Amino acid sequence: MALSLFGGGRQSNVFDPFSLDIWNPFEGLPFSNSVANRETTSAIVNARIDWKETPEAHILKADLPGLKKEEVKVEVEDGKVLQISGERLREQEEKNDKWHRVERSTGKFVRRFRLPENAKMEEIKAQMENGVLTVIVPKVEEKNPEVKSIDISG
Repeated sequence: MALSLFGGGRQSNVFDPFSLDIWNPFEGLPFSNSVANRETTSAIVNARIDWKETPEAHILKADLPGLKKEEVKVEVEDGKVLQISGERLREQEEKNDKWHRVERSTGKFVRRFRLPENAKMEEIKAQMENGVLTVIVPKVEEKNPEVKSIDISG
């Protein structure tokens, strides 16, 4: 079973060519629910990504509140796999601090997308504004097949 990286939303689907959710080989094992495991994956659960396609490009938007662009990586792997990753670090605890509640997630996150054949991999652009990462993947222009009319003799 694939681990859904983005919480209660859409699960990985074998029939969805763009879904590359990461499989968790430790899922279901006794230690998989340990505190250490939850701490390193909690940022993953809260990350949200939308992907829309326009006539000109594929546009991915990721909600990454509190992260700076230096804490996020956008990479292309194996020619057609777009990877968005990063890490949200835990705040430094001072000796005199008394925490009442810790709900903000920390840890690493990774998300991979298999891009379609019409993606211009060399022209991918990314920008970060107000905690939202926007990745624009331009599309190759589709050439309409040239239609030539043939006269019928007879």
